[in-house]
Amino acid sequence: MDVKKISEALSVAEQVRPADIAELASLGFRSVICNRPDGEGADQPTFDEISAAAGGFGIELRYLPVEGGRISDQDVDSFSTAMLQLPKPTLAYCRTGTRSATLWSLSQAGILPMADILSSTKQAGYDMSGVVRRIANGGRTPTDHGDASYDLVIVGGGAAGIATASSVLSRDPDLNVAIVDPAEIHYYQPGWTMVGGGIFKPEETARTMASLIPRGVHWLKSAVAAFEPKSDSVILDGCRVVKYQRLVVCPGLKLDWHKIEGLTETLGRNGVTSNYRYDLAPYTWELVQQMTSGTAIFTQPPMPIKCAGAPQKAMYLSGDHWFRHGRINDIDIQFNNAGGVLFGVKDYVPALQQYVERYGATLNFFHDLVAVDGPAGKAWFDVSVPDQPVRRIETEFDMMHVCPPQCAPDFIRVSPLADAAGWVDVDQSTLRHKVFDNIWALGDVTNAPNAKTAAAARKQAPVVAENLVADIQGRSPVAVYDGYGSCPLTVERGKIVLAEFGYGGTLLPSFPTWLIDGTKPSRAAWLLKERLLPPIYWKAMLRGKEWMAEPEKVVVSPQ
Repeated sequence: MDVKKISEALSVAEQVRPADIAELASLGFRSVICNRPDGEGADQPTFDEISAAAGGFGIELRYLPVEGGRISDQDVDSFSTAMLQLPKPTLAYCRTGTRSATLWSLSQAGILPMADILSSTKQAGYDMSGVVRRIANGGRTPTDHGDASYDLVIVGGGAAGIATASSVLSRDPDLNVAIVDPAEIHYYQPGWTMVGGGIFKPEETARTMASLIPRGVHWLKSAVAAFEPKSDSVILDGCRVVKYQRLVVCPGLKLDWHKIEGLTETLGRNGVTSNYRYDLAPYTWELVQQMTSGTAIFTQPPMPIKCAGAPQKAMYLSGDHWFRHGRINDIDIQFNNAGGVLFGVKDYVPALQQYVERYGATLNFFHDLVAVDGPAGKAWFDVSVPDQPVRRIETEFDMMHVCPPQCAPDFIRVSPLADAAGWVDVDQSTLRHKVFDNIWALGDVTNAPNAKTAAAARKQAPVVAENLVADIQGRSPVAVYDGYGSCPLTVERGKIVLAEFGYGGTLLPSFPTWLIDGTKPSRAAWLLKERLLPPIYWKAMLRGKEWMAEPEKVVVSPQ
């Protein structure tokens, strides 16, 4: 039998036959629910036949027939009651298992998060996108159809979302636009490295969302539960349905802190910190100032991550402080990187390597953090050198800066918009969805092979705006994204290696080399990072002023 596990309590299967009962008993099932009405198929055994076969194995059976495509709220209640009463584990079956998986999904609404329900059924091979409204509505059939409707809905009010809204409205101010985001505060995340290095104050990197939403844009202060792209709908928490003519998806990514055992219990204390959180970046600077000797570990997880240079930026700024205060020889700096190179674009590596040597840092490649014991000052890494068995090592530390594993948000990973890896599936040039023509995506959530940086979103927003407005006007895409991303690597206080590159690692410098040579540490690049980029972010990018971000036009070959 092809038994598909949904949860610890329930598995589902296609039609069960009397001869299958012995196998189910050997697999440990203690009860069976039949969700297929008798007589639905010519070769289908009756429930009584199966029940008779189960008698000798001590398996309890329950008959809860459901017509295909017609699951009522009463059917869901009956399934829930059966799951409470029957001994576990339980197998539920119908013709293909779909009805049983659907009943379980609806029965768990309001108990499990939407993303967990969709993920569990998806892993078992069942697509529940057709019942997301009912799941969002607590498993009940929705009766309220007073849904809002907009020309453009933007999911995500971060850098990408607000910049796109502003850029679109600068081209077509008559559009009815909504941004969906539950957050009260908008953060300038590129500034957190500087907070961790004692250069910026944390409050300089935060503003209220209400102060940044473009004038005339509707702010739907809610979380997204699911997408229904075939009906041009977004389902919000509480089963509110928002219709759209066009959709832009840019909710960022998920920092998966829980993936590292023991990490969440020790973050912000016991010497464990991270510049990837607003409230922890000040703790980084506190630890750096206090440390006079010992071992400092800086970690980097497997790609993709947002701002791939951020983990080593923390290392350089910390090392610079210890160097300037004469402590560098008493501090053992370890950079434990799950990858195999210091930086993905080789042109910048020589300059970075000089600072690695200046601070006496040890580079440990293929080291992936898997567990932390903060009070004991111990961490465990899986070392995965190619063509060698994975081995786990234990390391002691006095300070550890952690970059967490990262993935697409749960509601994206289980949606019809995602590729097999969970990222929104877009054309890397136009940023249009590969399947749904009225959907675009940008920022950290896409599967485009660019660096996930704010600088990338700054270049992507005008491209999406141009192509979206062109689509409204009945035209083909008119702008292309070249994969531009920027990573200002803060190698010391007052100098930056300004890495700017596009798809395939192609160098894409914004300035002439006489002003800023990105492959070398530069004071001019530091000035750009410290003084110019924050106001450019707040006053230009988020307001649709595309300074040095004009989209590249599609080149049309002459006939």
